[in-house]
Parts: sequence; C-alpha cells; structure tokens
Amino acid sequence: MTDLTRDQVRLSRRMSLVLRHRPEVAGLTLDANGWVPVADFLTALGISRTELDLVVANNDKSRFAVAAGDDGVERIRASQGHSRRVEVDLDLPPAEPPATLFHGTPRANLDSIRRDGLRPRSRHHVHLSVDVPTALVVGRRRSADVVVFEVAAGAMAAAGHVFHRSANGVWLTSVVTPQHLSIKRTNT
Repeated sequence: MTDLTRDQVRLSRRMSLVLRHRPEVAGLTLDANGWVPVADFLTALGISRTELDLVVANNDKSRFAVAAGDDGVERIRASQGHSRRVEVDLDLPPAEPPATLFHGTPRANLDSIRRDGLRPRSRHHVHLSVDVPTALVVGRRRSADVVVFEVAAGAMAAAGHVFHRSANGVWLTSVVTPQHLSIKRTNT
C-alpha cells in the first residue's frame, strides 16, 4: 500500500460521500447491502477504472470493497461508516470480538462519553479499533487532543452485545455502555 496523491485523496473523499452518505448526489442508488455496479459508479463520478483501482488498493483504511456478484457484475461499496440516512445492511455476520478493543475521540467528547457511553450518532454503528495506534489515528481526524478508550469487548459480548467485523478489520457494535469503558491513553 502506498500513500495516495492529493488528487486521489480528494477522489477517496468523493467516493466516501457517494457510497456512505449521499449516493443521490451522483445520481446513484445503492442496493440493500450498499453495493452499486462499478460501471455505473465510474460513469457517475466521471473517473477511469485505473483511478478507482488505485484509490481502492491504496486507501490507508481499506474503506472500499469491490466484488463480483452472483451475476458476474462487479460492484463497489463502502466497507462501513454509512450515515443513518443511507439504508444499508452490510450483511456482516456476528463475530466474537477480542477481549479488548479501542476507540479514539477528541478530548472534547470525554464528559459525554463517560456519562452516555459510545453511541453511533449519525452512523449505523460505533466503530472500534484493534489497537491504540489505530484508535489514535482515528481520533486525530477531528482533533490533535485525543483520548483513547479501552472497551471491554469480551465482557460486552458475554453480556449479549453483538459485534461485527467489517472487511477492513473495523469492529462494529450498536452501543458501548459507560461501564465497559476506561481511559487507556490521553494525548495532549
């Protein structure tokens, strides 16, 4: 995996907008599982297959998946992160999480998370990372002042919480209650 160029980063953001939040801006409709035919996607975004493949292959978070359906038609979708306004079922089976997962967030969210836990807000799921460095990167997207929470995922699963693992390794769950959270690291 190589770093994306500035133009590829812009394209990746545009792809995320269309596949995760607002497919209608490109005149597209996602199927029930978030897929759209690659040919339709290329036409709607006015890009080449080479440009698409470079962004998909080199995206640091593997945000996109390309696969052929039973009908042989190649399709693309976002691996996770869809807004609630986009009705999709990623059809991810329940998965047994590791004992501990992590969530990085701006320090400004600390009090509300201690009080209410982690909520998906405008997304379908809460996103969790497998390690502290990844959680720090995620948290730093919005602020340099980051807190990393340790999530007692194994205990949550034992208590009946359902977890899913997306194709790019992000762990998803509907909510993380305050009692399953502790501060792992602060970055000031």
